[in-house]
Amino acid sequence: MERRIHERILVQIEVDYRCDDNFLFAYITDISAMGIFIRTTQPEPPGTRLNLRFTPPGGADPFEFEGEVIWINPHRPDAAEGENHNPGMGVQFVALAPDQRDQLIELVRTFAYLDDEKSPNRC
Repeated sequence: MERRIHERILVQIEVDYRCDDNFLFAYITDISAMGIFIRTTQPEPPGTRLNLRFTPPGGADPFEFEGEVIWINPHRPDAAEGENHNPGMGVQFVALAPDQRDQLIELVRTFAYLDDEKSPNRC
């Protein structure tokens, strides 16, 4: 059963994130108003707090948020063909200010609108 209440939108956005003294780079592959999925073969453990920074397409100012790893899909190099092609971590945004929430909602709406325009069933 799907537990999410916020629509997830597929994206490809570079993200820098910091955990303790480690600075890492990966890609956001989906986003919602509440969180993101970061594709990485080295996900942080659930409960880890991350400082996130990414720049939305179009040259806007970078977004900076705090998030918490909620779940992971670990990298399994020995997995059978067709299994585990999406290793990474689900990150929920935490301590968002109202203006940050508004920025995220607008970003998600922009991507959702662009996806609708590409739909072959659009009139």
